[in-house]
Amino acid sequence: VQLVESGGGVVQAGDSLRLSCAASGLHFSYFGMGWFRQAPGQEREFVGSISQRYDTTYADAVKARTTISRDNAKNTAYLEMNSLKPEDTAIYYCAATISTSSGPSYDVYDYWGQGTQVTVSS
Repeated sequence: VQLVESGGGVVQAGDSLRLSCAASGLHFSYFGMGWFRQAPGQEREFVGSISQRYDTTYADAVKARTTISRDNAKNTAYLEMNSLKPEDTAIYYCAATISTSSGPSYDVYDYWGQGTQVTVSS
């Protein structure tokens, strides 16, 4: 199983970004997908998730400006975030879970990507 994030980079405050998570080696539609992020010196935190049935859950801190989606035909999940702030700077990870309870619990996820760096400059 491989999860590969892409779309990170350096952006300006106020910009938008779209991260992709391409999955291989698994039956993608069977898996819920989560997005997490980890800023320097901080613990990994939940950003949002999308279940096998396309139900979405978001962290309160980003809910108003974040959209998570998936394209099962492309085996890819997406994270779109707008109005970016310097505090959004982090490594962003995607994760996959066979559980139907995808959500903020780190331990639910079976597979993780290597992450993509997002840096928001002020």
